[in-house]
Amino acid sequence: MNFKKIASITVLLLLYSISNNVSAHGVDGDTQTFLSGNEGVAFGPFLYIGAKHMITGYDHLLFLVGVIFFLYRPKEVLLYVSFFTIGHSLTLLLGVMADISINAFLIDAIIALSIVYKGFDNLGGFKRFFGTQPNTKAAVLIFGLFHGFGLASKLQEFKFDKEGLFTNLIGFNIGVEIGQFIALAFVLIIISVWRRHSSFMKFSTLTNTMLMAAGFLLLGYQLTGYFTS
Repeated sequence: MNFKKIASITVLLLLYSISNNVSAHGVDGDTQTFLSGNEGVAFGPFLYIGAKHMITGYDHLLFLVGVIFFLYRPKEVLLYVSFFTIGHSLTLLLGVMADISINAFLIDAIIALSIVYKGFDNLGGFKRFFGTQPNTKAAVLIFGLFHGFGLASKLQEFKFDKEGLFTNLIGFNIGVEIGQFIALAFVLIIISVWRRHSSFMKFSTLTNTMLMAAGFLLLGYQLTGYFTS
């Protein structure tokens, strides 16, 4: 089986997984029990939960896949991921510490739109249809802010013990960064190998089109949840 077929199957399996597990995205039962009953400082467990949430948070990861898809230099990857990290770190801490309540379905719908945006951007849609190119760094930072509120909205579902809250949130945020690093390392290896094959540029159009499709799928689910909840 050649690399093109492997890549095709991988993308199809990803979309299949999203379509079958979209409603399950969130916090599992064991984690819910821990978060609801936790008292005081629990840096280690919160770090683990943050890493686990990021690795399984395919909405965040799909956006990042779109961000790094056409980035060839490590310096560029680091720069864009840093903008995303700054954005979601600020709003994660602000959202929970200041108890800023945002409807989880709406914020997740915006996160879904960020995936659609990046796929459309990678396809050259803005230049083709609007004759302009938005500032990609600013877009990544802004969407990072929304992704952070999305993380915060998950945590706000639980009544935290205020004692040690800031320390626990720092642990959670560091965990998110660890999970993000692990996932991106895996993705970068795949993309780097793929770029050595002639199929990359040809197949990139289909990949980013399917990235948009995944974003629309998530958007539809979140809006349905908002209007029916």
